[in-house]
Amino acid sequence: MKKASLLAIFFIALSNLVSAQNNDSLVIVNASWNTKRIAAKTTLNTYHFDQKNLFSSNQYISYIEIKRKGNAPVFAFGNEVKVKKTTSTFGKELGAIAAINGTFFDVANGGSVDFIKMNGTVIKPNVLDKNGNRTRHQQTAIVIDNKGRLALKKWDKTPNWENNLTEKDIMVSGPLLVFNKNVEELDSSSFTKSRHPRTAIGIKANGKVILLTVDGRQENSAGVSLYELTNVMRWLGCVSAINLDGGGSTTLWVREGVVNHPSDNKTWDHEGERKVANVVILKKK
Repeated sequence: MKKASLLAIFFIALSNLVSAQNNDSLVIVNASWNTKRIAAKTTLNTYHFDQKNLFSSNQYISYIEIKRKGNAPVFAFGNEVKVKKTTSTFGKELGAIAAINGTFFDVANGGSVDFIKMNGTVIKPNVLDKNGNRTRHQQTAIVIDNKGRLALKKWDKTPNWENNLTEKDIMVSGPLLVFNKNVEELDSSSFTKSRHPRTAIGIKANGKVILLTVDGRQENSAGVSLYELTNVMRWLGCVSAINLDGGGSTTLWVREGVVNHPSDNKTWDHEGERKVANVVILKKK
């Protein structure tokens, strides 16, 4: 009898979870996104879920969607070995159309802690953990080919994997959220389960690329767990998606200014950018 009661409770809880996820997916899909063209075949999309109606919380999501056709902008990286700069500073100095913060870095001393190669030269190798192993954010590569097209590649378990990739521009980051329609397994760490500002890049089945931020650590936007971020990217149509550095680093910039609400100044405005070591940019073809 007791076993049957526990099973009944389990299935009720599971049913409630599935129902909540279905409701959240409809909230995302049916949102009246504020959409603005910022370049050829490129739109900026924002929406404030301010009725605690997404994951039972307020959320502010911003994303740029780029078609990979014709005269659409191309992708590139910006990187500094020691000096840290805001994402907006990187964007302005590189003459970018848009910029989003990149992979993880040494907050105290600057410089990426993940592998970066630019123009065929390795700028920074991975900084492995104390046991000499890769971290979860060193198991996926954002690669840019010689035509400025962006793709994601998954670690093949070999030690020198990223060095053997043929692209001349590579940024390792993660964790990987979805790959070729398959949802990746995430760990149960606080980093994964807790809600934070998040930055992500996704690729849709039709080849469109999404650069996305979710604001967090604010009453106006709680932020999301990596499980919730995975769902957001899937509900927006991404078949592959990667998490990048987040928290106070999370920033999306266009020529008119910072789009999201960076959290480092603990104020709901666009002024709280953190200085970072690297970015992903869009530039004119």
